[in-house]
Amino acid sequence: MTTMESLIGLVNRIQRACTMLGDYGGGDNAFSSLWEALPSVAVVGGQSSGKSSVLESVVGRDFLPRGSGIVTRRPLVLQLHKTEDGSQEYAEFLHLPKRRFTDFSMVRKEIQDETDRVTGKTKQISPIPIHLSIYSPNVVNLTLIDLPGLTKVAVEGQPDTIVEDIESMVRSYVEKPNSVILAISPANQDIATSDAMKLAREVDPTGERTFGVLTKLDLMDKGTNALDVLEGRSYRLQHPWVGIVNRSQADINRNIDMIVARRKEREYFATSPDYGHLAGKMGSEYLAKLLSKHLESVIRSRIPSITSLINKSIEELESEMDHLGRPIAVDAAAQLYTILELCRAFDRIFKEHLDGGRAGGDRIYGVFDNQLPAALRKLPFDRHLSLQNVKKVVSEADGYQPHLIAPEQGYRRLIEGSLSYFRGPAEASADAVHFVLKELVRKSIGETQELKRFPTLQAEIAAAANEALERFRDEGKKTVIRLVDMEASYLTVEFFRKLPQEVEKAGNPGNSGYTASQAVDRYSDGHFRRIGSNVSSYVGMVSETLRNTIPKAIVYCQVREAKLSLLNHFYTQIGRKEAKQLGQLLDEDPAMMERRLQCAKRLELYKAARDEIDSVSWAR
Repeated sequence: MTTMESLIGLVNRIQRACTMLGDYGGGDNAFSSLWEALPSVAVVGGQSSGKSSVLESVVGRDFLPRGSGIVTRRPLVLQLHKTEDGSQEYAEFLHLPKRRFTDFSMVRKEIQDETDRVTGKTKQISPIPIHLSIYSPNVVNLTLIDLPGLTKVAVEGQPDTIVEDIESMVRSYVEKPNSVILAISPANQDIATSDAMKLAREVDPTGERTFGVLTKLDLMDKGTNALDVLEGRSYRLQHPWVGIVNRSQADINRNIDMIVARRKEREYFATSPDYGHLAGKMGSEYLAKLLSKHLESVIRSRIPSITSLINKSIEELESEMDHLGRPIAVDAAAQLYTILELCRAFDRIFKEHLDGGRAGGDRIYGVFDNQLPAALRKLPFDRHLSLQNVKKVVSEADGYQPHLIAPEQGYRRLIEGSLSYFRGPAEASADAVHFVLKELVRKSIGETQELKRFPTLQAEIAAAANEALERFRDEGKKTVIRLVDMEASYLTVEFFRKLPQEVEKAGNPGNSGYTASQAVDRYSDGHFRRIGSNVSSYVGMVSETLRNTIPKAIVYCQVREAKLSLLNHFYTQIGRKEAKQLGQLLDEDPAMMERRLQCAKRLELYKAARDEIDSVSWAR
């Protein structure tokens, strides 16, 4: 059976874990706040409303700092644990886990000292809570969060924004849907002017989360009472109002024991002509039991949503931790292994781009299918094989003695001159593919999530990959130029052997428009036009051949090598580096390191919370 103690104790333990790991609501919106999902009782009241006296009455001990102005300057998470009758009372602070306080005057001093440690000896406030656990047979299991008292004006030593700062802090606690509001107002002031009730009405207009407490009932003017408020006629809430009679200042000065003060409070209500009929539902002891029972009910109802939040957050954080990667090892072997794994991850993505698993590799085919053919079509063959240039080249090739049958030297010079134009598109294709490969390296580095942690290693891999691509491009250029030179160094004889037959056929008397005299006139314009046409046909044949072989050469020398050995030289260099040099490569981005640390801490928190919930057996 789930007990009240286990339910409230569960939330207590999770709250302590939250504070230790830096989650106390607000602040970093990058993470879901478990603190804000936990049910809690926030104690709200204006200065001098009797807030501290109510808390001390609930605990049965003097332990809170007292004084004028703002005394509570940090939230105080007060966790009460009921122990067996006769056991010794003691207190523990979360920031002093191994120290027990049995002298509650020292508890008061530690609260003050711990407040000053964060805020300094000023009147500044801080949202970082102090956790205080009190173990006593005179308390009920309950957790209360004491917040700074609401104020209307700043006093000397306080910043001008103190009024807004305090209200903002208090509001951040009470506006949470899981927060129970304990609104404390003095009975000797008009309830309509109560700072606590004003704020509670704003954040909880239906009054479903608000418990109203009236203090200083014994200090009201004679002949007046607070029955209209306590019985819900003048200010209705969903929960009953509770009246409290605190110790007087004289009692405090005389160090009247809190247990005695509780007895006097019970006697006051039991004998009061105004409140006697409500005596069973008045006083600090009744308030504590009421709150404890309600808090237990709220916790029980919220457990499913808290569990859901925890599981969802654990999944998100584990996913982000996978994304951020493991912390860096310190030994050289592990660092070398990490670097090689990162290189392989990059290499895998780079190959996916080339092979079609990711976009980008198709741009290489675009070079071969669009850019290269377009460049070949734009070559200036028309100018090179113009009638005037053919005459010039053939005549110069003949020298002082004209050719006898066919101008072979003229043919060769025309062909060699034409084929030299193919060098430009061949080299441009190698450059274009090189540019695509460089861009794919850049994209692949950016898409390798594991590498984002290490900007230095990113730069080294990029430099090594680009250096390798430069080598591959040089080899690719040499190869495609060889292809062009090979075509120029040995002409395809069969192509030209057909030409005399074609000329002879063309000279057949049966062919209209061609005379025998034209067939033998080797110096007419028609003769030179036929030479230009023949050379153009041959160059066209070579162009088709190169259009097919240039891509093969580029793929073999550049793309294939990039897939097989892009980082081979880099691997050799890495294997020679010392541990210090390897560590410099793994010089992680500080922002990424901080993010991983925060994720790890938050993941630890949520897993601890899940374990705490799993340790409690839920039974209806």
